Parts: sequence; structure tokens; C-alpha cells
Amino acid sequence: MHWLSSVRLPATPGLWRIGVDQEQRITAIEPLSAGSAAAGACWGGDWLSPMGLDLQINGGLGLAFPELGSGDLPRLIELLELLWRDGVEAIAPTLVTCGIAELRQALAVLRAARALHQPGRCRLLGAHLEGPFLAETRRGAHPRQHLAAPSLEALNARIAGFEQEIALVTLAPELPGAGEVIEALRQLGILVSLGHSEASEHQAAEAFSHGVGMITHAFNAMPGLHHRAPGPIAAAARRGDVALGLIADGVHVAPSMAVLLQRLLPQQTLLVSDALAPYGLADGVHRWDERALIVENGSCRLDDGTLAGVTLPLLEAVRRLAHWSDEAGQAIAAATVLPRRLLGAPSSAAEQLRGRPLAQCLRWSGAASNLRWQWAA
Repeated sequence: MHWLSSVRLPATPGLWRIGVDQEQRITAIEPLSAGSAAAGACWGGDWLSPMGLDLQINGGLGLAFPELGSGDLPRLIELLELLWRDGVEAIAPTLVTCGIAELRQALAVLRAARALHQPGRCRLLGAHLEGPFLAETRRGAHPRQHLAAPSLEALNARIAGFEQEIALVTLAPELPGAGEVIEALRQLGILVSLGHSEASEHQAAEAFSHGVGMITHAFNAMPGLHHRAPGPIAAAARRGDVALGLIADGVHVAPSMAVLLQRLLPQQTLLVSDALAPYGLADGVHRWDERALIVENGSCRLDDGTLAGVTLPLLEAVRRLAHWSDEAGQAIAAATVLPRRLLGAPSSAAEQLRGRPLAQCLRWSGAASNLRWQWAA
């Protein structure tokens, strides 16, 4: 075994030493006493983390996940290889509101792609269905014609036969019929997230008490954090066990509000990319279904100005949040440790790292204002 010394772990106090066996797997993680000069390669306080995990990503390299066809498999695999190179180990491919036939076809293609997984490619988790049970007034860029009223019939029409391949569903819990859909999804072990919703604080609290465990792109497409109408974010803060997805591009949420959210709820705030089909492509005008998508400086808008998503890598969100907050360790945790915890992994960075190949971990260095990452081995 050889040792890495003076290592920091995301959102974990103190310095650590990391034992790596002959197969280059992490087998020991031990606290380093103050003033200790432990043997081993000194990392000088750099952070060690798992790779990124993205629970909201809509496509890339020109592919929009809801439009996938069987002929798209080669480009989808190319995208998964790009995501791996960008430091992302796994994604929940996000299917925004679309027609039933298109949705089921996309789920079938994703099923086929999962069966082709190989080392060096980002892994496909279960899909994230963002819609169609959304509030019309908060639909944002989701096409109105494909929204649906929540019901078991509407749910089954979309996911029957794919129930074990869905990780997450975003819906508006205040809509009539949403309660029985939430219960059915929870019975299937599918995480339910509040999003594109008009829910009040009370309605959100009711939804959380019935098993809704997350908020999709916090602050966006929902009532804001108003002092007399606190909305869903306040309800999540009062509970303490609801995750909040945050898009940290500096456009969807102002940097000061992103920092406020993380400092208020450090163990609940996790980063998502919300990347769209132009991820990995140059800025300019791209297509999204039948609509034009204008990409500028990594942010995407429809031609009417509606904010639609981003093209920034997930780990760029880490860098931006660290720069705004001056809390690098917590920003790293928000894209690596906390999403895994939400999906049932052990809660601490040390537990998540133990047993992992060092080559599938990230090393972060530099000040919070200039954080950068590289492969740990």
C-alpha cells in the first residue's frame, strides 16, 4: 500500500491520509493529526472526490434525449464518452415534456444504451422525467401541447414497461390528481421532485410529507423566497431532508442567491447542469424540437427570451459556485457527494471513496477563486 498525505475531503473538516493498494484502489482513509508529517505523497491540502453525478441533463452533441431514435446510439455513446472526459461518472438522462410515443421511444433507446456500457463511458442511471404533470403557468420552455393532468392512467401510458428504468420524476404536486401519482411513484422506488409548480409553502410542505424528496432547479419555475409568501424553498428548509437542485451558471440564479441557498442548506443543495442538446458544441443558434435555441456564453434561450437551460459542464458549475462562495469543499460536494447520498449512497465523502479506483476520482487544487480539477491518478 502507498499513501497520499495532507488530503482534504469535500465538506469534511480536517486533513486526511489516503491508503491506496497495489490495484490502485482506495482502501484506507484516516484522519491526519495536526502537525503530523505522515509518510507518502503530500497533496498539500488538495481535495479528493468521486467523479460528478448529474441528475438533470437534457442532451448534448446535438442530441436531445426526448428525440432519441435507434439510429442515435453511436452519437449517444460519443456523448457518454465526452461526459466521462468532463469528469462525470453518471447521469439521469432528462426527458422534458414531449409526446407519449416519443417518450417511450427515448426510454427504449436509453435501455439499449445501458446494455452497451463500457469502462470510460459515463453511466446511464434511470431517466429523469421532467413533466408532463406541470403547472401550465410555470411550464417555461416545456411545450404546452404535451402537458397532461396527473393521473395513474396518464402515468402508465408513459412508463408502463419502463418502471425500473426511471430514477426521478418532476411534477407540480398542487395539481389535482398529483397525490395518487406521487404515491404510485414512491411505491416503485422512484424519487419525486417538485418543479414547474405554483405550490405555496403549505402545499409544498404537504407534498414533502407525502414523499416528495427534491426540488428541481430551485428558484426557477416556482414561487420565489418571498418574506410573506415563502414558497417551496422555505418548506424544504424547515424540513431539512429535501434536496434542492441548483443551476450555478450565474444566469438561472444570481450568484448571491446561489451562495445564500448553499449557506442556508449546505447538506441539501446539490448541483445539476441542466445542459441541453448543444452541450459540447459552439455557441450560436441551434434547434430544440421545432424551435430555435440561442446559445450565448453557455446559457440557452428560446427566441422569445425564455430561459431554457445551459451548455456548461457540471464541473464548471462547481468552479463558479466555489468562486462565488469561497467554500470550495462544499461546492465540490454539491456535484459529487450529495447527489450520491440522495440516491442512497453512504452519507460521507470518506465512505463513498473507500473501495473506488483512484483513477475514477478527482483531484481539486487551487484557491476557491481559481479552483481546478484533474484526474486523481
